[in-house]
Amino acid sequence: MKFRIFASAILAAFMITACDSTTDEIGTSLSNNTKDQIIVSTDTFQVTTRSVAANSVLSRSSFGALGKVKDTETGSYVTGNFMTQFHTLENFKLPALDSIVSKTDGLAYADSCDIRLYFDDFYGDSLATMKVRAMELKTPYKEGVDYYSDFNPEANGMVRSNGIKVDKAYTITDLGLSKGERKSKEYFKHIKISLNDPYTGVDGKTYKNFGTYVMQMYYAHPEYFKNSYKLIQNVIPGFYFKTQSGQGSMMYIYASLMNIYFKAKDSTTYVGSTRFAGTTEVLQSTEISNENTAPLLADKSCTYLKSPAGIYTEMTLPVEKIMQNHERDSINTAEIVLQRLNNTTTSKYTFDFPKELLLIPADSLASFFKNKQVTDSRTSFLTVADTKQINNTTSRYTNTYTFHNIGSLIKKMYDNKKAGKASANWNKVLIIPVKSTTVTANNTTVISGIYHDMTLKSTRLVGGDTPIKINVIYSKFK
Repeated sequence: MKFRIFASAILAAFMITACDSTTDEIGTSLSNNTKDQIIVSTDTFQVTTRSVAANSVLSRSSFGALGKVKDTETGSYVTGNFMTQFHTLENFKLPALDSIVSKTDGLAYADSCDIRLYFDDFYGDSLATMKVRAMELKTPYKEGVDYYSDFNPEANGMVRSNGIKVDKAYTITDLGLSKGERKSKEYFKHIKISLNDPYTGVDGKTYKNFGTYVMQMYYAHPEYFKNSYKLIQNVIPGFYFKTQSGQGSMMYIYASLMNIYFKAKDSTTYVGSTRFAGTTEVLQSTEISNENTAPLLADKSCTYLKSPAGIYTEMTLPVEKIMQNHERDSINTAEIVLQRLNNTTTSKYTFDFPKELLLIPADSLASFFKNKQVTDSRTSFLTVADTKQINNTTSRYTNTYTFHNIGSLIKKMYDNKKAGKASANWNKVLIIPVKSTTVTANNTTVISGIYHDMTLKSTRLVGGDTPIKINVIYSKFK
């Protein structure tokens, strides 16, 4: 019904522009003027779909995912670990050494040191007991290298074998604080990992704690703190946070702070602390592990979309059938509607469905994200879950996603095939959960970035053994 309405609108548009037309040949031609007669036709074709594993995605995100959860709908598991480097301001300075009160034998020491992982959003049970391990890197991630969501720095020998390894048990809700303290405007949700045990540096020297190591490195080599690059290369390569045990929650960490506390004389008071931040100014990388997805990939009753780094839906477009006998015609629209299937579980921890989907040729997957491309509506397309207006102020999501016109992509695929440029995947496209960013200038909003959705999303689509449809409207001059 939706397609017939849309086709009628196209026909109406042609009728409006053909001022001298009559209604004698509607559906066949739209003008009695033989010089500009336009013939419109429609057809519907079957599209086959299947689920394919994402395996790994380019790990570019402004947050780190930490935890382990079970998808109550599919029974699959998702584990998140992440790495962060620490940022320092240009020409960072500590107080002069002679003003430091916390000293032994003339050497400064830190009274305490910790790392705090800050988060706003999370998924799951806020009272689930989890355990994370903080591990010091021995070498930093390399500049200019793309790291993917399956990259494990521990497995790749980047974690110091005799460096910091600190376990921290936590719950999303900090039960060590009162309800009033948690509701305070001055409280920001976080977990704190203390680094107060004696620390042995790569030089073999043992320090009171990690903060003491950092302070003494500063007073010995202030040039190492001139900028973030020097800090990372010479003092703090980074930390890897690995989910050790527990299941039931996943937090999205937007900032990591390393706090170092010491006493410095300031007139008559003794105060002092310094911070290094894990933010977007330095590299952060999320590692994602998806377990028990094989049954989903083998399921032919539907297809799946799962993020992060989970499952895509692959579509095989009937390009040659669409173009048969229409090589000289224009494709005015080629519309595909994807139907979401309702969840079969009523659990309050069911994953939300993805709101934005990207459609791109299968062969373009790697280059699209590596080159930071955005959709051009010719060979790549972005859509948002369809909505229905309830009243003047309220709308709700429906169970569909619509790609209104991929006709230009079909034409390009066909031309490549004819020119002998087709690969084995020449007529295949992928549907991928994504997040987009926009910028607005001069009252015009444009897409500025498209990234893999690194949050927990899952849905089932009609497909698999049940082909879906692509509805095509052609036009040509008679």
